[in-house]
Amino acid sequence: MALPLTVSMSNKWSRKKRHFPLLAVLFLVFLACSVIYIEFSIQQIHQSPDHVLDSQRQTSSFTYVQPNLPKGASDVLDGSSSCNSTRNYSGKKIRWVGTDAESNQLRSISQENSCDVFSGKWVFDNQSYPLYKESDCPYMSDQLACHKHGRSDLQYQHWRWQPHNCNLKRWDATEMWEKLRGKRLMFVGDSLNRGQWISMVCLLQSVIPANKRSMTPNAQLTIFRAEEYNATVEFLWAPLLVESNSDDPVNHRLSERIIRPDSVLKHSAQWEHADILVFNSYLWWRQGPVKLQWSGEENGACEELDGLGAMELAMGAWADWVASKVIPLKKHVFFVTMSPTHFWKGEWEAGSKGNCYNETRPIDREGHWGSGSDLATMRMVDKMVSGLGSKVTVINITQLSEYRKDGHPSIYRKFWETLSPQQLGNPASYSDCIHWCLPGVPDVWNELLFHFL
Repeated sequence: MALPLTVSMSNKWSRKKRHFPLLAVLFLVFLACSVIYIEFSIQQIHQSPDHVLDSQRQTSSFTYVQPNLPKGASDVLDGSSSCNSTRNYSGKKIRWVGTDAESNQLRSISQENSCDVFSGKWVFDNQSYPLYKESDCPYMSDQLACHKHGRSDLQYQHWRWQPHNCNLKRWDATEMWEKLRGKRLMFVGDSLNRGQWISMVCLLQSVIPANKRSMTPNAQLTIFRAEEYNATVEFLWAPLLVESNSDDPVNHRLSERIIRPDSVLKHSAQWEHADILVFNSYLWWRQGPVKLQWSGEENGACEELDGLGAMELAMGAWADWVASKVIPLKKHVFFVTMSPTHFWKGEWEAGSKGNCYNETRPIDREGHWGSGSDLATMRMVDKMVSGLGSKVTVINITQLSEYRKDGHPSIYRKFWETLSPQQLGNPASYSDCIHWCLPGVPDVWNELLFHFL
């Protein structure tokens, strides 16, 4: 729009040139310089989206909150918690100090090696894959046991991730147990991270005699134990990382989602003694506005913020814990990037309607990116984790999982109860295109973890 404005103003002032020739020339020079500057500024913003955020932070007045204070809120958020009042977001930010200035880039595993293992393609391999059979894993979840619940095509089990210029370390359960000897490996997050935990248990359990292994469910924390190695593989339900009213692993379907944006202490009390931590968080932030109940707030007063903004606050509280508590030589911390969804068939097959139902092959168009993965969230996580340097390693599962439209349960699963015939006949409404069948995609996420552990 800048060019028509310049032309319009030029014509207007040229008509008055006889009266104000010098003034007109000076004004046009000033206007041209202004237009050039504005165009340059817009170009810079498009080239660097973070510039917008940085600019806003520089020109706005924020109140910074010190997170994870031992004497925080007097009450604990649970399913019965509510907001007695709700106001607009006040602009509070989490204050935490980055610990490693050695790099301004996201500290991704791939940057530590000559080969980017996250860039590659899926290769059909029915000789080496799957790495275990669905029916051979006694800890398999009905939500992920697609073959058991009616899926007849098994090609989704036979795909191997092949990086472009190298090979992934071949999975070896005994070697993995040796890495875990005397240690606690804990997955912390939502149901997608629980799926990765189940995958890891299924990958590992076959080499442990039945009388030397056990599964101890403990509500929020579930523990698989191998006596021979004095090791555990655990899952902690913490879908939003910070304390929330959705921390019950069963009863968390609530109309109002409330978080304590400045505290992970409720969860960190359980994860802080683990030797290897694998975190994730994404999906739950995509479900609408979030209510914030700060630790110092009284009388149940809340603020409301969009999902991305609330996730950034939660990630800040998590980053503060990592920065202050993690010693890299003693504790390994991994962060798994977002797991994509495949609800819109038109994104990989133009003009088509439908979702992941009845999909049997990966997307073969390199670089495919659908609406199930959010770039703004990736940029925020990138910026947050980069300040933690060597204390956190990122496992970037997003692009490789984007290709796997065929890997979801769709209607072939049981969630609380089996789908009715009417529901099975309506895959457009009842397909699960979020989670992943096992054996399947999460096994590769664990191969990546094994490759670099």
